[in-house]
Amino acid sequence: MARTRDPARFEARRGEILEAAAGCFIRRGFHQTGMQEICAAAGMSPGALYRYFDSKESIIEAIAEAEQRENATLLADLAESPDPVAGLEAVVEAVLLAYADPDEGRLAVEVLAEAARNPRVAEGFLRNAAELKAGVVAVLEAGQAEGAIDPGLAAAPAAEVLIALLDGLCGRSILDPEHDPHALLPTLRILIRRFLTAPA
Repeated sequence: MARTRDPARFEARRGEILEAAAGCFIRRGFHQTGMQEICAAAGMSPGALYRYFDSKESIIEAIAEAEQRENATLLADLAESPDPVAGLEAVVEAVLLAYADPDEGRLAVEVLAEAARNPRVAEGFLRNAAELKAGVVAVLEAGQAEGAIDPGLAAAPAAEVLIALLDGLCGRSILDPEHDPHALLPTLRILIRRFLTAPA
C-alpha cells in the first residue's frame, strides 16, 4: 500500500530546510554553498532533501515565494489602513525593523545578487518587485484621490523612491556596524510625511 504524505509535516520539513539553507547562504554565499552542506545543516540525506528541492535554484525560488507572501500581507494591511500616509509609514517601519537583524539583509543581498545573474532565480523576485510597486502605487493614487497625499507626486516614481529607501536601509544594516533602525524611526517618519503630504 502506498504511503500517503502528511501535508502539514511536509511543509514543516520544507520550512526547516529553507531555514537551514538560508543560514548556509548567509555564512558562505550562494555559490560557495553546496547541496551537501545544506543537507548537513538540515540533518538529512541528499536523497531525502531532493524530495523537497531539486537544486539550490529551487530553494531560492521558495525564498522568493515566501517573500511574495510577506509582501502580500504588508500590502493587504496597507490597503486597509484608513490613513494612507500612516499606513506607508507602518510598512516602511516594519521592513526597517526586520533588517535590525543583519542576517536578513545579508540573505536579501545574496539572493538578489544571484537573481542578477540567473534568469530562473530572477523571475520570482522580479514578480515580487512588480507586485510590491503596483500595491504601493495603488495606495498612493487612492490617497491622492482622497486628498491625503500630494496630488503633484507622480505615483509610480514615488513608489520606486520609497522601495529604494528600503533597499538602501537593507544595505546599511550590513555595512554599518552601528546601524540602529530604532534610532532612525523618528527621522524616517518625518521624511515620509514631508515627502507624501501636500505643502500647506
